[in-house]
Amino acid sequence: MKNIKNKLFSKEPVEIGPESGYDNYIMAIESSCDETACAIVKNGREVIANVVASQIKTHAQFGGVIPEIAAREHLDSINIVIDEAFKQAGDLKPEDITAFAGTVGPGLVGCLLVGLNATKTLALTYDKPFIGVNHLNAHLCGNYIDTDLKPPYMALLVSGGHTQIIDVKSYSEQEILGETIDDAVGEAYDKVARLIGLPYPGGPRLDKLAQEGNPKAFKLPEGKVDGYNFSFSGLKTAVLRLVKSFDGQELPVNDICASFQETVSSTLLKKVKKALEEKGYKQVVIAGGVAANSEIRKKIFNLENEGYKVFAPPMKYCTDNAAMVASCAYFNTNTFDDVNTEVFSRVKC
Repeated sequence: MKNIKNKLFSKEPVEIGPESGYDNYIMAIESSCDETACAIVKNGREVIANVVASQIKTHAQFGGVIPEIAAREHLDSINIVIDEAFKQAGDLKPEDITAFAGTVGPGLVGCLLVGLNATKTLALTYDKPFIGVNHLNAHLCGNYIDTDLKPPYMALLVSGGHTQIIDVKSYSEQEILGETIDDAVGEAYDKVARLIGLPYPGGPRLDKLAQEGNPKAFKLPEGKVDGYNFSFSGLKTAVLRLVKSFDGQELPVNDICASFQETVSSTLLKKVKKALEEKGYKQVVIAGGVAANSEIRKKIFNLENEGYKVFAPPMKYCTDNAAMVASCAYFNTNTFDDVNTEVFSRVKC
C-alpha cells in the first residue's frame, strides 16, 4: 500500500477515496446511540471486519435508551469491539490502516464522545489520519457496501430521529429536499407501539404484527405537508384516538399496526416518487434503521416495476454500524480532520 503523509492538522486535499489509485483500509468506530461498533472496510465497499455490541437488553427495562447508561455501556465495550475487529481482519495490523474514522454526530453527546475519543487515540497512537463522519451520511453510504451503486440517485433516509429525502448528486454533494417537520418515522413507530402496549424496541414488533393484520381496517390520515416535507404527529394522534375509542374492549392490535404501517409507507412512497419524477433520476436508495421495515422496503422495491433501480442495505447495515461509517469516510472525504474536532448532537445546517 502506498504511503501517505499524515495530515491530521491539515485541510489540504489528501490521497484517499476512489481517485487515490491505491487500496484504502479504513477502520471506523460508531457510538452515536446504543450500539458500540467497530469495522474495517477496504475501498469503501469490501467489509474486512464488522463488530457490533448491542445494548437493547439493557435499555428494554426502561422502555427506551437512557443516555447516561448508554455512555457507560460504550466505555465497557469499546476496547472489546476494537480488539475483535482486528481479530476478524486476520493479518491486517493497525499499521496497515490508511485512516481512522469516527462518528461526530448527530447523536447522544456522551455516547459520541466515547467512540470519537477512541478513534482519535488510535489515530494519534499509530500516526494515522483522523476522519470525522456525519452519522446521517454514513447511513446513505451503507448502500455502497458490496454494490456498484454510484451517484446520482434519490435517497430516502428513515430512522428513529430523522426522515429525509436527499438528492445525492455526487459522493460529496448532497441536498436535503425535504424532511419531517415533527416526528421522525422511527419515533412515530415507537410512540404508536407504546400506545398499543408493545415493549421496547417497538418498531420491529409493530412491523411483525402488521403482517398479520388488515392494512385497510382503519382509515388513518396522511400528514398534508407541501413539497417534500413530512408530518407524522397527526397520524400518531389519530392512532391514540382510535385506541381510546375501544374504551376497555380488546384492541384489534394487528389491524391497527397494519393500518398505521400502510399509511406511513404510502406517504413515504408518494414523496419519493414525486422527487424521482421531478429530478429525473432512475436510481433510488433507502437507508437508516427504519429501512429494515418490511412494508417500506416492499413499496420502495416495487418501483423496480416502473423502471427504477432500487438499493437498500442488508439488514445488518440498516441499523447503526461502523462499516457504513468507514464507507462514508472513504467516499465523502476530501480532507482529513483536526483531532480537536468536536461532537454535535443535532443536525448541522
